[in-house]
Amino acid sequence: MTDRDRAAGPRRRLRRLQRRLTLAYTLTTLVGVSVLSWLVIHTDGRSWRNAEFDEMLRHAAVSTSLIYYTDAGVQLDGLRDDESTRGRHQVFVLLSRTRIGTPAKGVADGAGKDTTGRTAAGRATDEVRTTGAVRPTGRARPAGPGGLDRVFTSGNRSVPVSDERIAALARTAMDEDVTVREEVPAGARTAYAVARPFYHDETQETTGAVVVIGDPGLRMAEHTRLTYAVLTGSGLLTLLAAFTGHLLSGRSLRPAWQALEAQERLLADAAHELRTPVAIMRSSMDVAGTDPRNLPTHLPRIRRATDRLTDVVENVLTRGRLQDSAASFSPVPLRLDQLVEDACGELPPGRLTLTLRLDESVVDADPALTRVAVRNLLDNALRHGRTPGDPHGGAEIDVSVRGHTVSVADRGPGVAAEELPELTERFRSRGGGSGIGLSLVREIAAAHGGTLTARPRPGGGAAFLLALGPAGQARHARAGTS
Repeated sequence: MTDRDRAAGPRRRLRRLQRRLTLAYTLTTLVGVSVLSWLVIHTDGRSWRNAEFDEMLRHAAVSTSLIYYTDAGVQLDGLRDDESTRGRHQVFVLLSRTRIGTPAKGVADGAGKDTTGRTAAGRATDEVRTTGAVRPTGRARPAGPGGLDRVFTSGNRSVPVSDERIAALARTAMDEDVTVREEVPAGARTAYAVARPFYHDETQETTGAVVVIGDPGLRMAEHTRLTYAVLTGSGLLTLLAAFTGHLLSGRSLRPAWQALEAQERLLADAAHELRTPVAIMRSSMDVAGTDPRNLPTHLPRIRRATDRLTDVVENVLTRGRLQDSAASFSPVPLRLDQLVEDACGELPPGRLTLTLRLDESVVDADPALTRVAVRNLLDNALRHGRTPGDPHGGAEIDVSVRGHTVSVADRGPGVAAEELPELTERFRSRGGGSGIGLSLVREIAAAHGGTLTARPRPGGGAAFLLALGPAGQARHARAGTS
């Protein structure tokens, strides 16, 4: 299994977690939006229903107030031109047969004549006609059981409520002496119905009832449009919630992604850098094993490989600290010149010409990280800065500290400023050195709010300049990158 295959497992788990978080956020939003949409639709439907019933109750109340009795009988002429009987609602007036002749037998208009044109004296109990109706019904017709005759009908019967049902509503209102409001079947749909009793002016007996029938479909169109708008908005809001949840889950998992990438880089650095010294040590031991008498010859090589291994481990651990949280970064006031002097004193003896120019300098930096950066610059100068043409491979290194800047110059082949970004990438080396060294120096400088730059050295060679941020800037720089 390759490193890429091993890394794919955690990445798949993170992607799966992101999808689950997105799904959970979307489902939570969907449930909330669905409940809210149901409440809005239900409340609006109930409001339209109540408004329709209130209007029908008003029409029923107006209609009953326009019915009165005289010696000629019940008078309906006031219903003819009133707006309550000319609207979209159907108004029915039902009169009890047993009370039609009390005190007058018939239904009369305002002239004292019944609907057949005869006077009250000549009126017999042969038929009852409506007067004042928008649509005359001709002869009074029985509207169902209970001894009720329909004496008035307004408008066309657009809602097919049965006569028996209308009569039953009127009888209920008369018997219980209450206003009745119900939803009644009207073919394949439902209609609204209101029944209100009316009374004889003299005896105060209940003599009939007004029934108002309404079609909810005529007024519920607005409710239907609102329902479509709410459902469409809920769907769009759910989609927006899914998109937002995906973005938020991605942002919440960003530290995990960064930690995974840091771990992968750390493992790659360790594997890459440990391979060379381990191979050197193994080959030296194999050769020494074949001829133990040559062991002293191979010991220096093994020792150098061990030192290289120590440096690699230290660099890898340092990179791990940089990739860790800000808690592992501890800048303190530091004498930079003294730290550089101590690091130069640890250089291995050999053909080395070292020149120090150290000005007193105090910086706000992490001592351990700064020491690693300086040592890596010195190690880079030793490996690549040997003086050309020197048969002994000697190196000439100039080290200076001025302000917050450390300069390490050598007499090697030199490096152009435009080549520095390539050299400070991981695993990029001109040979013989640590491919992690300069990249680690650049990261340490960035953690302190500084930079790593390179420039040609007069007379040949290159100068690397490590600039640390002024006091107080290191904390801010680290906080911005952690």
